[in-house]
Amino acid sequence: MNSSFRIFIFLFLSLFFVPHSEAQSKKKIEIKYSGFLTTDEDNPGAKILTRDDSEQVHIAHESINMWCDRAIHYSSENFIEAYGNVKMIQGDTINMNSKYVEYSGKTQLAFASGDVVLTDPNSTITTDTLYFDRIKQEAFYRTGGTVVKDSSGTITSKVGRYYMNLKKYRFVQDVVLVNPDATINSNYFDFYSDTGHAYLYGPSTIVTEESKTYCEKGFYDTKNKTGYAVKKSRIDYDNRIIEGDSLYFDNNRNFSSATNNIKVTDTINNSIVKGHYAEVFRGAEKDSLFITKRALAITVQENDSLYVHADTLMVTGKPDKRITRAFRNVKMYKSDMSGKSDSVHVNHETGLMKFINISKFSSADKFATVRKPILWNIKNQITGDTIHLKSNPETEKIDSLIVFENAFLISRDTLEAGYNQISGRRLIGLFNENNDLNQVDIIKNAQSIYYFRNDKGELVGIDKSKSGSIKILITEKEIDEVRKLNQIDGDIFPEDEFPENQKLLKGFDWREKERPQSVEDLFSDDPPLDLPIIKGLDDYIPQDEFFDEEMIDRINKADKESKIQDKSKSKASRNLPKKIKSKRKLLGPTKLADPNKKKLIAPKSSQ
Repeated sequence: MNSSFRIFIFLFLSLFFVPHSEAQSKKKIEIKYSGFLTTDEDNPGAKILTRDDSEQVHIAHESINMWCDRAIHYSSENFIEAYGNVKMIQGDTINMNSKYVEYSGKTQLAFASGDVVLTDPNSTITTDTLYFDRIKQEAFYRTGGTVVKDSSGTITSKVGRYYMNLKKYRFVQDVVLVNPDATINSNYFDFYSDTGHAYLYGPSTIVTEESKTYCEKGFYDTKNKTGYAVKKSRIDYDNRIIEGDSLYFDNNRNFSSATNNIKVTDTINNSIVKGHYAEVFRGAEKDSLFITKRALAITVQENDSLYVHADTLMVTGKPDKRITRAFRNVKMYKSDMSGKSDSVHVNHETGLMKFINISKFSSADKFATVRKPILWNIKNQITGDTIHLKSNPETEKIDSLIVFENAFLISRDTLEAGYNQISGRRLIGLFNENNDLNQVDIIKNAQSIYYFRNDKGELVGIDKSKSGSIKILITEKEIDEVRKLNQIDGDIFPEDEFPENQKLLKGFDWREKERPQSVEDLFSDDPPLDLPIIKGLDDYIPQDEFFDEEMIDRINKADKESKIQDKSKSKASRNLPKKIKSKRKLLGPTKLADPNKKKLIAPKSSQ
């Protein structure tokens, strides 16, 4: 090889290696200022740096600067220990203060302890011990900490992790967020500091001045005070409980909506409303509930609850003045009474229930049909243009009923030879303690057909008459006496002489087949139920370990490169959690990790 070629090779290699050497030197921890410099006899090669009266010890490494009262610099391991009023600054975003910090220039992992406070432009972390990984730009505590985030509030937890690039916090175990508007408790809590969005997993509660929300999976916007819950969801407010598969709430408007398997319980009025879509406004000015899709209102009574089903239910008014309205295809069921109507209006304060007919067409329409409200009580069928049912609000027992216009009462004869019938302009019925009709008064234009039987049950005759009014007394669910006032005409016919064409009064309409015999019968005419699929939030995914394989490889490499003989005393790994150290011993030396791997090194509990 000639000399000119050798010179060329030498110059080429010099150009190649010099920048690399300079790059390596930049990774060394630099001492920018120290008032005093001494050596440590117990740690050969370690330099002790102490501040003077003018300023603190100043240390730098790449984009971070650190100040402290005293430091020990291990140049062979590129490692620093900082004591007393330690302040670490990264760029113009991250500031960390503590009593003690140790930092490895090789792993770029810092460990801080003693009144640790880490701040960025939007939040502040306070804890007793903190790990800060400059490679991943993540901070981590595992012995309890507090995060203060501007208007979003203060968050405490046992374990916390801050993903600086994502502006995201992940809190685990005993998580509590407190701000002026709400207090949130959860087991797993993801929080984005720039948006104020919080994602809750596991048993969680959101408590405001007006309500308490429970869920096991949910979202809350701490800035806009809106959110939703999608697993075992429940909202408690003003003696009312809302439950459903999915709940949305807006605390600015005191508004909530619910979807699928909804149950709303009114603890003051002992009532329950069910359905599959609901909207609720709460508060002093607005207090209303709208519910549809198999809507069902239940008035809970000691021995026999009242069920009302309709296409749509609305509950309005303050707790002591509740009004329930049911619209379209209303059905009612109680063990001793059932009914149907176009609409129902219930005043819970007075105990008045109104069964109302609302014609869907004009009266002049040739297709117009009038479906009169109807009630069944034991063996009696009662119809009319409008029916009022009055209950005692305290005892919840039925007192009376009034049928307005075209009143008609029908019951089957004991041996079903025909129908006992009474019609007139108005009907007033009174109930006994067992909620059975025991007296009926027909007022104005009264007509009746009645099958008389003797004590042996033998048919004596059939009475048909007209009178001003009729009073009927009922004993043990059978007609005991019929009193006619201002009778116009009438006669009693033997059964074989009673004209066939006179056996039914004008307006007779026997509707026994429509009678609900159970709660399930209330839904017999409903179309098939098609509920939307609620996607909601994804299930909770346990976080990758802070001490993941890539970080452990960095630490192992730093240990291996240290010049001390006893590798167990290496500075880079000495403040790892015990479980992580045990894991390293079990695994032994590891190869350099693929940076794309997400394999866990230690169990989650180690954090």
